[in-house]
Amino acid sequence: MNGDLNTPVIKLVIFIVDWSKIKIISTIFAQSNLRYHFVCKGTGTASSEILDILGIGATNKAVIFCLEQDVMIPSLMNEVGRKLGLNHPGTGIGFSIPMSAINNPILKLIAADAVAASSAAVNAGEHKAEKDEKQMGRKFDLIIAILNQGYSDEFMTVARGAGAGGGTVINARGLSKTGPAKIFGISVQNEKEIIIILTTREKKEPIMEAVSKSHGQNSKSEGIVFSVPADNITGIELR
Repeated sequence: MNGDLNTPVIKLVIFIVDWSKIKIISTIFAQSNLRYHFVCKGTGTASSEILDILGIGATNKAVIFCLEQDVMIPSLMNEVGRKLGLNHPGTGIGFSIPMSAINNPILKLIAADAVAASSAAVNAGEHKAEKDEKQMGRKFDLIIAILNQGYSDEFMTVARGAGAGGGTVINARGLSKTGPAKIFGISVQNEKEIIIILTTREKKEPIMEAVSKSHGQNSKSEGIVFSVPADNITGIELR
């Protein structure tokens, strides 16, 4: 498991871009020798007035999850940002979140790239220092909500009212400890919606408080809401 001081620190990197950009970002990953990445389809929820700020419009989105060494993330963000133009409004966002552990075989494969990562880190160091200076004092969190299907629009209305800019919805299936529910003897998976919202830390608490009251476990949406810290932010203007 990830935790030895001599092993590389691995983070989960997430990009949210227009579905049409999948080929471009896949090419970048291949050229960067990124071993593991996974793509799913999401739907943007941002209202038109904040589309220019977050780049999360009401269109089909590719949500890409990948595993990368912390030291390599700045150069990856630079490359993706440059080729997809993430410094321009409406093009997408990228960020990373820490992981507490990872299984050893995956860790060993990623650790094999440590030498290449060292040289890439040097090249990215100057840009990272500039970006870290901008981010100093600005911390971000990723709010994750899991709801019964059909409540994402209501959820996002409440979230925006509490300060959220926008979010992305991913369709999913819920599995209880007793297995799928049965209707007339036919097994039916509970359809769920996963909503992810990237926000500044000062806005996190009011957003989570508002949506937990309206869409918590005691509501019809039976929502579960939690957050994780996010860093290496790209695609959002840091002011």
